[in-house]
Amino acid sequence: MEAFPAELAGWLDAVEAPVIAALFWMLHAFRRDFDQRVEHGDLRVSDGLQRTREELAGFKIEVARTYVPLSLIRDVDQRLSEQLRRIEDRLDELREDRR
Repeated sequence: MEAFPAELAGWLDAVEAPVIAALFWMLHAFRRDFDQRVEHGDLRVSDGLQRTREELAGFKIEVARTYVPLSLIRDVDQRLSEQLRRIEDRLDELREDRR
């Protein structure tokens, strides 16, 4: 004895192919949508990271302006200038030695 009558099996075959095609189409659309969401998510993360870096840089500048004493900044500037002069002098000596 057959599980389904022949007429019902024919109808099931006729309906089965479009249903499977629709499932494949839905799977493809879901995957495409998922890939797009992942790409947009990556962009949002990188945008957020960039904004965070900019805000941190601004905060560092604000801290330097507000909390670092001007005398300390002048002292550091003077030491850096002296060190750069020494480096320049050494480079000039090396240039003169090569001639």
